[in-house]
Amino acid sequence: MHGLNHIGFKLSGENQKYLHSYSTEINTFLPGQFHIATNTEVEVSVNKATKAFKTFKNITYEQRALFLDEIAHQIINKEDELIERAMKESALSRNRILSERLRTVNQLKLYAGLLREGSWVEASIETENDIRKPVRKPDLRKMLHPIGPVVVFTASNFPLAYSTAGGDTVSALAAGNPVIIKAHESHLGTNEIVADAIITAAKNTGMPDGVFSSLIGNGNALGQELVMHPAIKAVGFTGSLSGGRALFNLAQNRKHPIPVFAEMGSINPVVLFPDELKTNLKKTVKNYVLSISLDVGQFCTNPGLIIGMRGKELDDFIRSISNSFKKLTSQTMLSENIWINYYSNRQKMLGQKGVKILTEGEGNEELKAKPTLAIADGRTFINNPHLSEEVFGPFSLIVICENSEELNQVATCLNGQLTTTIIASENDLINYRPIIQEFKENTGRLIFNGVPTGVEVCKAMHHGGPYPATTDSRFTAVGEDAIKRWVRPIAYQDCPQELLPEPLKNKNSQNIYRFVNGKLTRESL
Repeated sequence: MHGLNHIGFKLSGENQKYLHSYSTEINTFLPGQFHIATNTEVEVSVNKATKAFKTFKNITYEQRALFLDEIAHQIINKEDELIERAMKESALSRNRILSERLRTVNQLKLYAGLLREGSWVEASIETENDIRKPVRKPDLRKMLHPIGPVVVFTASNFPLAYSTAGGDTVSALAAGNPVIIKAHESHLGTNEIVADAIITAAKNTGMPDGVFSSLIGNGNALGQELVMHPAIKAVGFTGSLSGGRALFNLAQNRKHPIPVFAEMGSINPVVLFPDELKTNLKKTVKNYVLSISLDVGQFCTNPGLIIGMRGKELDDFIRSISNSFKKLTSQTMLSENIWINYYSNRQKMLGQKGVKILTEGEGNEELKAKPTLAIADGRTFINNPHLSEEVFGPFSLIVICENSEELNQVATCLNGQLTTTIIASENDLINYRPIIQEFKENTGRLIFNGVPTGVEVCKAMHHGGPYPATTDSRFTAVGEDAIKRWVRPIAYQDCPQELLPEPLKNKNSQNIYRFVNGKLTRESL
């Protein structure tokens, strides 16, 4: 299993290194070689981004919106080439890649619309009061401003939607910050196509040179160099807990620490209550067979933990889902590294005392993962923190609690999660309300009678959660509010009108919501 070496490099006459993409789908290297950035090129990219920020932060929101619209247009123009390359590099289906392409384009349009609407700057105006005694009330105005060059680490499991033109990049650009991408080694060709679309869009809309750049590295050196560069003001990351925490630690050890918004996955517990299981057993089983095995379980929202109370209802669920899992077959994973880590972490989990393999799918081929269910009792889970660790792939641990008290103890010992799903009838919601409230304390999204896989991109979505799901539970990586990661508030006291940003002037030329003396008002173009 570990003898493969699919990601390599070769040297040119100037000791320049190149990476090559490997396709797990067709088990071979793909055409193209991708230049590994030198230290000089990193410095040039950061310097250009720093210079671009001086211009980019001051252009109108409409100009930024047009830039995002043009990126979407360029991505659509490259659809055929993009879809084929992404499929080969990821082993994902055409429908999955088409869905990601649509989500990527829609995210761009979402942020373009947000820029035009204007409320995201949270403009707030408190006018002066000269007659207030004994101290005059000053004129105070506040709004959000971009923070500076942002580094984005693209995700391995979403070659489009969480990648080069994904949510981190687009929200940072919308906020007025230049972006430097650290491309993921698993889909270098896809990155090159999308990066070219962004750069073309920047030229077509007159954006400053350096507003976007894409860099490729081999190993951790490039990422460390970017995070530690004093001109970088924030970091976006989607990936493993170890990777996200390493970047967070680096950023906090800088002379001037910066925020790292790392989304590091979770085990997304699913809590099964008896009355709902009794009523909708077949539906629940069907939903979770599909959710656990969807795209080989390679989602940060994969349901890796299923919890219930001992009884006939849970026995029926376990029997039924086990029979369904036996019929599943192995599927190709995104990359060799993900495949190796899946089996390594799977074996660690199955090797824990009190954990038994319940069932697994058929097949045992190189680069393919067998869907697996394991089982343990509640006391074993409570006493072993390793059982709360993520196995990235089509794996789920079923935990059988003796009673509601033990189920509540499981809830209290869980780490922070992106999602928690409650499978419950109306009677269950009444009977187990305190337990449900306990599960809510450690999650970013509470789902009822659904599945965690699938994240709607909208203002009401929160894709974040308490550590270790993310490094800051107050912020989302998906939806309109993701823009708030890349801005900071500035207050203006008794500022002359001519020096105020447009949203804070008395006569505003933007279409924007503003709080004026505590009252929400809207001013149109």
